[in-house]
Amino acid sequence: MAATELILLQRVDKLGAMGDLVRVRPGYARNCLLPQGKALRATPANKAYFEAQRARLEAEDAARRDAAAGQGAELEGALITLIRQAGERGQLYGSVTARDIAAALSEQAGHAVGRAQVDLKAGIRSIGLFPVEISLHPEVRAIVTVNIARTPAEGEMQAKTGRAAISADDEEERASQPEQWHAKEEQPDAEEAAASSAA
Repeated sequence: MAATELILLQRVDKLGAMGDLVRVRPGYARNCLLPQGKALRATPANKAYFEAQRARLEAEDAARRDAAAGQGAELEGALITLIRQAGERGQLYGSVTARDIAAALSEQAGHAVGRAQVDLKAGIRSIGLFPVEISLHPEVRAIVTVNIARTPAEGEMQAKTGRAAISADDEEERASQPEQWHAKEEQPDAEEAAASSAA
Protein backbone atom coordinates (compact mmCIF):
# COMPACT_ATOMS: atom_id res chain seq x y z
CA MET A 1 0.00 0.00 0.00
CA ALA A 2 1.40 3.37 -1.01
CA ALA A 3 2.29 5.94 1.65
CA THR A 4 0.28 9.15 1.91
CA GLU A 5 2.15 12.45 1.65
CA LEU A 6 1.08 15.13 4.12
CA ILE A 7 2.01 18.67 5.19
CA LEU A 8 2.25 18.91 8.98
CA LEU A 9 0.32 21.82 10.53
CA GLN A 10 2.06 21.35 13.90
CA ARG A 11 4.97 19.45 15.40
CA VAL A 12 4.22 15.73 15.74
CA ASP A 13 6.49 13.56 17.92
CA LYS A 14 8.74 11.19 15.97
CA LEU A 15 7.41 12.55 12.67
CA GLY A 16 8.37 16.17 12.04
CA ALA A 17 7.86 19.90 12.62
CA MET A 18 5.28 22.34 11.26
CA GLY A 19 5.53 22.67 7.48
CA ASP A 20 7.41 19.41 6.93
CA LEU A 21 6.35 17.15 4.07
CA VAL A 22 6.07 13.63 5.46
CA ARG A 23 5.05 10.24 4.14
CA VAL A 24 2.92 8.09 6.45
CA ARG A 25 0.75 5.02 6.19
CA PRO A 26 -2.72 5.75 4.85
CA GLY A 27 -4.45 4.54 8.02
CA TYR A 28 -2.39 6.84 10.27
CA ALA A 29 -3.20 9.78 8.00
CA ARG A 30 -6.90 8.93 7.67
CA ASN A 31 -7.58 7.99 11.31
CA CYS A 32 -5.28 10.29 13.28
CA LEU A 33 -3.48 13.17 11.59
CA LEU A 34 -6.20 14.44 9.24
CA PRO A 35 -9.22 14.26 11.61
CA GLN A 36 -7.27 15.92 14.44
CA GLY A 37 -6.24 18.80 12.18
CA LYS A 38 -2.54 18.04 12.54
CA ALA A 39 -1.91 17.74 8.79
CA LEU A 40 -3.21 18.40 5.27
CA ARG A 41 -2.85 16.19 2.21
CA ALA A 42 0.11 17.42 0.18
CA THR A 43 -1.79 18.54 -2.93
CA PRO A 44 -0.64 21.60 -4.91
CA ALA A 45 -3.68 23.57 -3.67
CA ASN A 46 -2.99 22.66 -0.02
CA LYS A 47 0.72 23.51 -0.38
CA ALA A 48 -0.24 26.97 -1.70
CA TYR A 49 -2.80 27.38 1.11
CA PHE A 50 -0.23 26.41 3.75
CA GLU A 51 2.38 28.85 2.43
CA ALA A 52 -0.22 31.65 2.38
CA GLN A 53 -1.30 30.85 5.96
CA ARG A 54 2.12 29.90 7.35
CA ALA A 55 2.70 33.12 9.36
CA ARG A 56 -0.77 32.93 10.95
CA LEU A 57 -0.40 29.22 11.76
CA GLU A 58 3.04 29.78 13.33
CA ALA A 59 1.69 32.68 15.44
CA GLU A 60 -1.25 30.54 16.65
CA ASP A 61 1.12 27.68 17.48
CA ALA A 62 3.43 30.04 19.40
CA ALA A 63 0.45 31.35 21.41
CA ARG A 64 -0.67 27.78 22.24
CA ARG A 65 2.92 26.87 23.20
CA ASP A 66 3.20 29.89 25.54
CA ALA A 67 -0.13 29.07 27.21
CA ALA A 68 0.96 25.44 27.61
CA ALA A 69 4.32 26.54 29.07
CA GLY A 70 2.49 28.58 31.71
CA GLN A 71 0.25 25.65 32.60
CA GLY A 72 3.26 23.32 32.58
CA ALA A 73 5.13 25.52 35.06
CA GLU A 74 2.16 25.29 37.44
CA LEU A 75 1.74 21.52 36.94
CA GLU A 76 5.44 20.56 37.14
CA GLY A 77 6.07 18.57 40.31
CA ALA A 78 2.39 18.44 41.34
CA LEU A 79 1.39 15.54 43.58
CA ILE A 80 -2.03 13.94 43.19
CA THR A 81 -3.31 11.18 45.45
CA LEU A 82 -5.64 8.40 44.35
CA ILE A 83 -7.19 6.04 46.91
CA ARG A 84 -7.73 2.52 45.57
CA GLN A 85 -8.43 -0.93 46.99
CA ALA A 86 -5.38 -3.18 47.00
CA GLY A 87 -4.20 -6.50 48.37
CA GLU A 88 -1.76 -7.03 51.24
CA ARG A 89 1.23 -6.87 48.90
CA GLY A 90 0.08 -3.64 47.30
CA GLN A 91 -1.38 -5.03 44.06
CA LEU A 92 -4.44 -3.03 43.02
CA TYR A 93 -7.80 -4.62 42.32
CA GLY A 94 -7.96 -3.13 38.83
CA SER A 95 -5.67 -0.38 37.57
CA VAL A 96 -5.25 3.38 37.46
CA THR A 97 -5.67 4.68 33.91
CA ALA A 98 -4.96 7.91 32.05
CA ARG A 99 -8.62 8.87 32.52
CA ASP A 100 -8.30 8.53 36.33
CA ILE A 101 -5.16 10.69 36.36
CA ALA A 102 -6.75 13.37 34.14
CA ALA A 103 -9.82 13.51 36.41
CA ALA A 104 -7.63 13.76 39.55
CA LEU A 105 -5.55 16.57 38.02
CA SER A 106 -8.73 18.48 37.26
CA GLU A 107 -10.18 17.84 40.73
CA GLN A 108 -7.07 18.17 42.94
CA ALA A 109 -4.75 20.50 41.00
CA GLY A 110 -7.41 22.55 39.23
CA HIS A 111 -6.00 21.95 35.72
CA ALA A 112 -8.19 20.62 32.93
CA VAL A 113 -6.15 17.93 31.20
CA GLY A 114 -7.50 15.49 28.62
CA ARG A 115 -6.80 11.79 28.99
CA ALA A 116 -4.97 11.84 25.64
CA GLN A 117 -2.48 14.28 27.19
CA VAL A 118 -1.55 11.80 29.94
CA ASP A 119 1.42 9.80 28.64
CA LEU A 120 0.73 6.44 30.26
CA LYS A 121 1.66 3.35 28.25
CA ALA A 122 -0.18 0.91 30.53
CA GLY A 123 -2.36 1.19 33.62
CA ILE A 124 -0.68 1.38 37.02
CA ARG A 125 -1.43 -1.79 38.99
CA SER A 126 0.22 -1.29 42.39
CA ILE A 127 0.38 1.23 45.21
CA GLY A 128 3.26 3.69 45.34
CA LEU A 129 4.55 6.93 43.83
CA PHE A 130 4.75 7.11 40.04
CA PRO A 131 6.08 9.94 37.85
CA VAL A 132 3.73 10.54 34.91
CA GLU A 133 4.42 12.79 31.93
CA ILE A 134 1.68 15.20 30.80
CA SER A 135 1.93 16.43 27.20
CA LEU A 136 0.41 19.91 27.15
CA HIS A 137 1.74 20.80 23.68
CA PRO A 138 4.03 18.92 21.27
CA GLU A 139 6.93 20.98 22.70
CA VAL A 140 5.80 21.32 26.34
CA ARG A 141 5.69 18.49 28.87
CA ALA A 142 5.29 18.40 32.64
CA ILE A 143 5.99 15.62 35.13
CA VAL A 144 3.48 15.02 37.93
CA THR A 145 3.69 12.46 40.70
CA VAL A 146 0.77 10.09 41.13
CA ASN A 147 0.49 8.77 44.69
CA ILE A 148 -1.64 5.61 44.79
CA ALA A 149 -2.56 4.40 48.26
CA ARG A 150 -5.12 2.27 50.08
CA THR A 151 -6.08 4.94 52.63
CA PRO A 152 -5.59 8.71 52.95
CA ALA A 153 -3.22 8.11 55.90
CA GLU A 154 -1.13 5.73 53.81
CA GLY A 155 -1.08 8.31 51.01
CA GLU A 156 0.24 10.97 53.40
CA MET A 157 2.89 8.56 54.70
CA GLN A 158 4.01 7.70 51.15
CA ALA A 159 4.20 11.40 50.24
CA LYS A 160 6.38 12.12 53.30
CA THR A 161 8.73 9.13 52.92
CA GLY A 162 8.86 9.16 49.13
CA ARG A 163 8.40 5.42 48.84
CA ALA A 164 5.61 2.88 48.59
CA ALA A 165 4.05 1.47 51.73
CA ILE A 166 4.23 -2.30 51.94
CA SER A 167 2.35 -4.37 54.46
CA ALA A 168 3.58 -4.37 58.07
CA ASP A 169 3.98 -8.17 57.95
CA ASP A 170 6.47 -7.88 55.07
CA GLU A 171 8.44 -5.18 56.93
CA GLU A 172 8.59 -7.29 60.12
CA GLU A 173 9.61 -10.39 58.18
CA ARG A 174 12.39 -8.53 56.38
CA ALA A 175 13.61 -6.97 59.63
CA SER A 176 13.65 -10.29 61.52
CA GLN A 177 15.37 -12.30 58.77
CA PRO A 178 17.45 -9.91 56.62
CA GLU A 179 20.01 -12.56 55.66
CA GLN A 180 17.24 -14.82 54.35
CA TRP A 181 15.84 -12.05 52.11
CA HIS A 182 19.31 -11.32 50.69
CA ALA A 183 19.98 -15.02 50.21
CA LYS A 184 16.74 -15.38 48.25
CA GLU A 185 17.66 -12.47 46.00
CA GLU A 186 21.21 -13.68 45.38
CA GLN A 187 20.54 -17.45 45.13
CA PRO A 188 20.71 -18.66 41.49
CA ASP A 189 18.06 -20.93 40.00
CA ALA A 190 18.57 -24.66 40.49
CA GLU A 191 18.59 -25.10 36.69
CA GLU A 192 21.23 -22.38 36.25
CA ALA A 193 23.39 -23.98 38.97
CA ALA A 194 23.06 -27.41 37.32
CA ALA A 195 23.89 -25.96 33.89
CA SER A 196 27.00 -24.16 35.20
CA SER A 197 28.27 -27.27 37.03
CA ALA A 198 27.71 -29.42 33.93
CA ALA A 199 29.72 -26.98 31.78
